[in-house]
Amino acid sequence: MIALSQVSRSFTVGDQQVAALRNIDLNIAAGDYVSIMGPSGSGKSTLLNLIGLLDRPSSGTYKLDGGNVTDLNDEQQAKVRSEKIGFVFQAFHLVPRLTAAMNIELPLILAGVAVAERKARVAQLLENYGLADRADHRPDQLSGGQRQRVAIARATSMHPTVLLADEPTGNLDQTTGKEVMNLLEQMVAQQVALIVVTHDPVIGGRATRQLHMVDGQITSENKSSGGT
Repeated sequence: MIALSQVSRSFTVGDQQVAALRNIDLNIAAGDYVSIMGPSGSGKSTLLNLIGLLDRPSSGTYKLDGGNVTDLNDEQQAKVRSEKIGFVFQAFHLVPRLTAAMNIELPLILAGVAVAERKARVAQLLENYGLADRADHRPDQLSGGQRQRVAIARATSMHPTVLLADEPTGNLDQTTGKEVMNLLEQMVAQQVALIVVTHDPVIGGRATRQLHMVDGQITSENKSSGGT
């Protein structure tokens, strides 16, 4: 599903070139549950942004579902991102003025999904994530856990094949964080590839594949049965 070959990413800072990623080779299949761990500045978020088509490699090749997405133009990448990739962030990134239901519906509107289908999907997602009684609440009227559930519902509304989570429990207490991870992990059973960036070794240890990064390189990979 995801195939990175010799992917590097460099940034210009002042008069210097800084290598954020160095010759990354990585393959992730449908239903894989992968965590990416490492110290700050190791390249975790840069790698996640590249996989999510929010950034482009300086060199190397990225194939998604068998298609080379490396050289697609911005509009083509946006279409692939909309259809195949869901995002969950530490800071939720909900639209403050929109209700929970409207935040979930937003990607469906942008994708041109018919009104009846949109409403049906939103209602089902609100029910699935225990938010039916919060449908008309704005983000500032929701708890942190409820906001993250809205964010997950929004991220899955387009039935993505890849779900990317960047520190998804970073703003949550331990109990709520565990509940959020349980929700994300349900997607793996539906053959969605779940990729989680985290500083938390407990969260990272839940994944069945645990990648460790240092200085822009994947230095090791551990495999386990995952879970709590």
